[in-house]
Amino acid sequence: MNKTIIIGVIFVLAILGILIYSSMGIGKYRCEVCVNFQGRNACRVASADTQDHAIRSAQSNACALIASGVTDTMHCESSVPQSVTFLNSK
Repeated sequence: MNKTIIIGVIFVLAILGILIYSSMGIGKYRCEVCVNFQGRNACRVASADTQDHAIRSAQSNACALIASGVTDTMHCESSVPQSVTFLNSK
């Protein structure tokens, strides 16, 4: 095989290895957030590296289901969640 192809394959495998290794540590914190916005309710679970990121991700996912438009989504995401429950990590 050509030397350039071998170097390319090694480079791609190295990048894939780094991506897989770095994604293994994500998800130290796992939580379920329930949001009540304009009479609609939604609950979603998310995992992240910090508690704050997990809460924000779960709230954002819940708001995506019940808010329509950019303005409603921003208001929903900035509101206080109805409940936050931390779950055991995977």
